[in-house]
Amino acid sequence: MLPQTATTPVPTPVAHEDFMPLNGIDHIELYVGNAAQAAYFYTHAFGFRPVAYAGLETGLRDRTSQVLVQGRIRLVLTGTLVADTDVSRHHARHGDGVRVIALSVPDVDHAYTEAVARGARGVHEPFEIADDHGRVRQATIATYGDTLHTFVDRSDYDGPFLPGFAGVGETGAADGANGTGAADGDLLLAIDHVVGNVELGRMEEWVSFYEDVFGMVEMVHFSDEAISTEYSALMSKVVASGDGRIKFPINEPAEGKRRSQIDEYLQFYEGPGAQHLAVATRDIVGTVAELRRRGVGFLGIPDAYYDDVVARVPAVADQLDDLRRQGLLVDHDDEGYLLQIFTRPVGDRPTVFFEIIERHGARGFGEGNFKALFEAIEREQDLRGNL
Repeated sequence: MLPQTATTPVPTPVAHEDFMPLNGIDHIELYVGNAAQAAYFYTHAFGFRPVAYAGLETGLRDRTSQVLVQGRIRLVLTGTLVADTDVSRHHARHGDGVRVIALSVPDVDHAYTEAVARGARGVHEPFEIADDHGRVRQATIATYGDTLHTFVDRSDYDGPFLPGFAGVGETGAADGANGTGAADGDLLLAIDHVVGNVELGRMEEWVSFYEDVFGMVEMVHFSDEAISTEYSALMSKVVASGDGRIKFPINEPAEGKRRSQIDEYLQFYEGPGAQHLAVATRDIVGTVAELRRRGVGFLGIPDAYYDDVVARVPAVADQLDDLRRQGLLVDHDDEGYLLQIFTRPVGDRPTVFFEIIERHGARGFGEGNFKALFEAIEREQDLRGNL
């Protein structure tokens, strides 16, 4: 293995049989304290649209779920209706957080059998649910912390989400979730990647899990020297499916003078979990301006950051004023450049947040921005008394 002293690209792996074909991310389910209020926030702040609902009106007695979409992104916001459920226990420990990263697969039974045979812990064996719109097959395995992966095959289903869910407008309870989508089309297009935070010393274990169980390959890894400031550091590796559709960076804290953002997350999330969702847009300047207008808060970047941006990435020269005005970060690699920005935490705890990203050929993760980004995060940590 190459010494982990800097950002180290990983050689392109030799082609091999794809024993775990994945179509992409089907949906992401967050367990939240109040699904109706969370849906109002995501529709009005981020531009999602409600499409389906499940709860008392559809026969559920212990939970309620609001399904929101934008572009190819599907979020499910689930809250509890009674005290002692897995939803209430998850929320009591973690606050609002990602419970399920669901993966679309062509064959649920094959995916589950392969995953368990290769070391995954099974949670729900393959099962089928059906209604007048067709049938959906699912199965679930465990991953880091309390996070789950659910395999989903909805190829024989044309309903609003899953059997048991009503389309918006089919129940009175769903009507109140209607929000304002983007006036000129969707602001956000797709999930670019999902970042997981794990405990010190566990990153390699979970990278190996995704390699062994899913056949994913390591794209790149970042050492504590590559991702560090005067006060804190972390280490990260990125695993991805063979076609690059699914990318999972895995972070762990590293020793520093003070606590890193990963330490803060692990403390307030009370364990490992999904730290942030990176969502792609085709017009990040316009998207961020609109999200700011809607009340979304973003990390602040010092004006001096932009002094050498054009020297680093000449392609953005014509956009420099807009990038500076919106506080966007700029990075590049051998294949192009990217623009990105990070929201402040979207809940009460300093845990889950979003990244907005626009790629122009670049396949990286903004490593050239790590110092500016982590200094911005540290300023926020310091305000919270957590640095």
